[in-house]
Amino acid sequence: MNLSTDFHCGTIAIIGRPNVGKSTLLNALVGHKISITSRKAQTTRHRITGIRTLPDAQYIFVDTPGFQTQYSGMLNRSLNRTVAGAIHSVDLVLFVIEAGQFGVEDQKVLDLIPLEVPTLLIINKLDRMADKAKLFPFLKKMGALRNFGEIVPLSAKRADDMQKLLTLVRPRLPLGEAIYAEDDLTDRSERFLAAEILREKIFRWTGDELPYTSTVVIEKYEQEGRLRRIFATILVERDSHKAMLIGSKGEKLKQISSEARMDIEKCLDARVYLEVWIKVKSGWAADAASLKSYGYE
Repeated sequence: MNLSTDFHCGTIAIIGRPNVGKSTLLNALVGHKISITSRKAQTTRHRITGIRTLPDAQYIFVDTPGFQTQYSGMLNRSLNRTVAGAIHSVDLVLFVIEAGQFGVEDQKVLDLIPLEVPTLLIINKLDRMADKAKLFPFLKKMGALRNFGEIVPLSAKRADDMQKLLTLVRPRLPLGEAIYAEDDLTDRSERFLAAEILREKIFRWTGDELPYTSTVVIEKYEQEGRLRRIFATILVERDSHKAMLIGSKGEKLKQISSEARMDIEKCLDARVYLEVWIKVKSGWAADAASLKSYGYE
């Protein structure tokens, strides 16, 4: 790949309150599914890097958990530390809000961003804004909050909007050589991606029924050519949560496992054998040692 002599490479944090579409935005900017999505709050729990390399730039995007302001449990404090840490180690911040909506939670996230950190305001989900006449006064209101480098109304579902955003970001990144290989899409391992995809299916199939204090642990991950053998455990806090995941005659767990296997195959471009168990471990989300062992910062 012949890189431009005017090559830019830098790190961009994507931050905002829960459910503003940060992970969807990351996936659209990278052009590949890196971060899991669902309507459930706090789907993203880790700092996830997505990489997009073009002839004139390498964009290193960091998707962060939604900054949690309502609850102060140990898991939430861990997630918030991840957000705060990301802000101070990047070249640019994309502060994401929903079109037409800016509340107390959004303001708390904005207050985390030091004034000296270059920040673009991303007004996402423009396609869902019913009355577009309200957009201009909303933009004016947002512009008065801070001296943003740019205010960008967009929909993460529109390829043209993603191209426009990449164009705006590029000159704000430092000049320098690419850090990652041209075909790298993330710095996360196959093992991590498999766990995240399974967790996504759990959220999608349980909705708000299952508390978000459930997680996935990959017990064993074996590679034999193009075959991956994955043995995973879903941790929940109560027997009732386990029953909820199993479903009638085990049908819900079968569906979760089947959809996860198909998506992992697609993500890794490999054949996958997936075996899933459910284990009850009360209080894991409030135990510092457990959180650390399961990969939370």
